[in-house]
Amino acid sequence: MNENISNLAISQIRNLLRKRELSSLELTKYYLNNIEQAKTLNAYSFVSEELAISQANEADKKMVSAEVEDLCGIPFGIKDIFCTKGFPTQAASKILDGFIPDYESTVTENLFRSGAVMLGKTNMDEFAMGSSNETSHYGPSINPWSSELTKALVPGGSSGGSAAAVSADLCAASLGTDTGGSIRQPASFTGIVGLKPTYGRCSRYGIIAFASSLDQAGPMTKTVRDAAIVLKTISGHDPKDSTSAKINKPDFEADIGKSIKGKKIGIPHEYKTEEMPQEIQDLWDKGKNVLESAGAELIDVSLPHTQYALPAYYVIAPAEASSNLARYDGVKYGYRAQISPGDNLIDLYEKTRSEGFGDEVKRRLLIGTFVLSTGFYDAYYIKAQQVRTLIKEDFENLYKEGIEALLTPTTPSSAFPIGKKDEMSPVEMYLNDIFTVPTNLAGLPAISLPAGLNKQGLPLGLQLIGRPWEEANILNLAHVMEDNLEFSQNPKKWWT
Repeated sequence: MNENISNLAISQIRNLLRKRELSSLELTKYYLNNIEQAKTLNAYSFVSEELAISQANEADKKMVSAEVEDLCGIPFGIKDIFCTKGFPTQAASKILDGFIPDYESTVTENLFRSGAVMLGKTNMDEFAMGSSNETSHYGPSINPWSSELTKALVPGGSSGGSAAAVSADLCAASLGTDTGGSIRQPASFTGIVGLKPTYGRCSRYGIIAFASSLDQAGPMTKTVRDAAIVLKTISGHDPKDSTSAKINKPDFEADIGKSIKGKKIGIPHEYKTEEMPQEIQDLWDKGKNVLESAGAELIDVSLPHTQYALPAYYVIAPAEASSNLARYDGVKYGYRAQISPGDNLIDLYEKTRSEGFGDEVKRRLLIGTFVLSTGFYDAYYIKAQQVRTLIKEDFENLYKEGIEALLTPTTPSSAFPIGKKDEMSPVEMYLNDIFTVPTNLAGLPAISLPAGLNKQGLPLGLQLIGRPWEEANILNLAHVMEDNLEFSQNPKKWWT
């Protein structure tokens, strides 16, 4: 039966469960076994075997009912940034060592209410700060597309563990968060689908904050349809989150399969950089041809302030992080440094934060504190927020002109070897987010889908950016591309 389960999409699993041809318990044990065999990948920080078995049994009991939720009995990997009641949540940081929340994030609560199963918490960059999953206190996750014959590759970040888990068939789907591309970039690197919803579509309650005006939860799945199914369950207004939008939630799956004839798709010329590899340009052209062949109208457009998106982001995000992470001081919970006789409370704060935070987190906290300080606030933070407004207006102007979505590459490169970041400056690492950051600044929905392989046989993704609250539209467009690009490759299981 295991061969039949391998790499099944949620839409397929859902049908098998409802027909009672497969049990959630059988499925859960299959994934738990895969996780055990794939420890080399380090995709999971914590495995919740006992809880998963219990949830699977409960889901199987529900299956006797004629009406069950779409995700009932479906096993998930949950990024270690979502608070899960009674189960470790550490945001891959030493400073949260031993932290077990006594409350549940709204997104995971929505999942569990539907009958979904939690296999465990997936690895990530510390506090979601990183583009390679190498800043994790638990060590880096390994991209399943690596091989025994090549260097281990990064799965991308910060949701690298979630991406690796889906790609390696260690769960049916996973949850990630996206602050500057942290769902879409790892999705591109691992050959899966990653969706960042509109800011406010999914509740942020119970998500450990990085940058509050940018963070958004979203699904990481094997197919576009699966992303639509998961989004339907995890999204919706939440009174516990002041940034959660009171807006009608459509059936995202219902729009999949509709004609895209006559839809106007923008091709922003600013995304064609001088350094762009030819193979990414070729893939972009392939995506354009697919949409055009399906009846869409492609229009060359301009987003003139795109060039300022990355510097604006790396002022705003660290500034918000500096504020959000000020609460971690070793007093109430998490890691506490050993203090010497004569040390005072300030010494405790300093030692705890110095020992508890990793280098990348400390770097961003220092940047954030600097740009918020007296004398620099106006010059940096206010200026960055003004640029953010201009970037948002660029998108709004295109949508007013009738553009319904934009097609771009997801990343400027494929997955790179673990350890390469040590040879690169922080700025070079930040350039990994060059195609994804603008949508976070503007609060727009965007999806990455696997579109092909490069010369080294590594996945590359294409990105569709949509209008606010129109996830259904980009999901449908992505589904058309998925059908025609026919990306069906899976990594070879070298880790077993």
